[in-house]
Amino acid sequence: MTISRRNLIKAGIAAGTALSIPSVLRAQTSPAEARTVRLAMGGLQIFDPILSTVNITYSHSLAVYDALFGIDSKLVPQPQMVGKWGVSEDKKTYTFELRDGLRFHDGSPVTAADCVASIRRWGVADSGGQLIMARARDIAKKDDKTFTIVLKEPLGVLIDILAAPAGLFLAIMREKDAMRSATEQVTANIGSGPFKFNEALAKPGASFAYDRNEQYVSRSEPPDGLAGGKIVKFDRAIWQNITDSQTAFAALQAGEIDLHVAPPADLFPVIESNPDLELQILNKAGTVYYLRLNFLQPPFDNVKARQAMLHLIDQEAFLRVLAPDPEYAHSVTSIFGNSTPYSNDENTGWFKKGGDPEKAKQLFNEAGYGGEKVVILQPTDWSQGSEASQLVWAALRKIGVNVELAPMSFAELAVSRANKGPIENGGWNIFISTYPDSSLGDPISTGFLLANGDKAWFGWPKNDEYEALRAQWADLATPEERQALARKMQRVWWNFVGAVMLGQIVSPVARRKTLTGLVEVPVPYFPMWNMQKASV
Repeated sequence: MTISRRNLIKAGIAAGTALSIPSVLRAQTSPAEARTVRLAMGGLQIFDPILSTVNITYSHSLAVYDALFGIDSKLVPQPQMVGKWGVSEDKKTYTFELRDGLRFHDGSPVTAADCVASIRRWGVADSGGQLIMARARDIAKKDDKTFTIVLKEPLGVLIDILAAPAGLFLAIMREKDAMRSATEQVTANIGSGPFKFNEALAKPGASFAYDRNEQYVSRSEPPDGLAGGKIVKFDRAIWQNITDSQTAFAALQAGEIDLHVAPPADLFPVIESNPDLELQILNKAGTVYYLRLNFLQPPFDNVKARQAMLHLIDQEAFLRVLAPDPEYAHSVTSIFGNSTPYSNDENTGWFKKGGDPEKAKQLFNEAGYGGEKVVILQPTDWSQGSEASQLVWAALRKIGVNVELAPMSFAELAVSRANKGPIENGGWNIFISTYPDSSLGDPISTGFLLANGDKAWFGWPKNDEYEALRAQWADLATPEERQALARKMQRVWWNFVGAVMLGQIVSPVARRKTLTGLVEVPVPYFPMWNMQKASV
């Protein structure tokens, strides 16, 4: 998140301390047992959704903040905070009116001024928001409940961009928070969403707590993806940071946690054999794993070295490790994923079962590779990412590349990947991340699909020909026109190699059967509304 925007487990409790978990968790059990839900979620370090694309930050934001629009299970935008909206006859003026009853967690009403400030801050950092800002003549408050976006020229995808889960989450914050720079972290964690962040119970590195927002006024529609009603049916959620998969599984078995958001694939058979547990797929579109290469540092500042990685990767080998059950794993060769209308086979002749190490070695030689150190950021608390990093390390070593793993937590990786400096100053060459397959059909908001250099996502790919094609996307009227453009974009992408695919995986969560009502969403984020826990 764009991990990958990604659902991860962070270090906090070692495997040898499994027996101590029950007392640790029971110490946090106020309110009543049946009104508290405990989840092994991951290492939340960046709370501000404008500063991070990782899945857990997005999940945190869904709890604490509300949004103007949300996508439903079919990826169609639906009003959320907006009560009604309209567009002028010339398609240049959009008017939005907030629904009644919206209040921030501090009791203050949500106003149009809060929305305007939030859009402006988001619009600086998000790729789709940047397009809106470039075309906007003005974004202004009309009255306390109404604001307008006035465009210099029509933008038919404006509502889609406001709702897009592919980009940064457009969290509506208090005006005084949203007035901060998009590069300065907002730390208040005060939104108007269905949950309040419990600062008093926050234990960084161990756990975070979220309490039901009793003043939240839900929409009347049934929950549908990230849209519809957001009814909270318990009093408190506790996110545990449990790094070791066996420890998390032991806690799930014992009933000390109710849900493990990212169970490793090798435990699926054990979970399925337990009568008290169940695997459930919430995101049926799945997630695409990929290698992000650093365009700013050698050897991957040379296109030949990037092309070498296309031939080196054996997707089947990676998928056997990441998802041993073929039911959950698929190869992917399109930059538009497997599940979107724009998936295509243009310029995919490089794909070969088993990969082609000799071709990769030849291309590294043509790139002038002279033995420079190649550093892979290895997220040791994300088992799939860590194992995939080791496979890349082994494949590169096999063809003579001087490669090194840099072990760290994913939270640390999320910080380290922003370093544009050389290797000797803490820089990097490769990291593995994920992106929702369903989001790959949106090259406007999907940071992974940008190639505009310094403005691009980490790795900072740059290709002017590709960007000129991508710029046409927002103004095309029909799916057929976009499908034709998608083929042109993909042809150019695989020539300059903006990233390298490792495969597509559908990952279930593991839950106790007493936890029901989980909302299925077409993205790898975890909304906590609508869940309920049966009394034991």
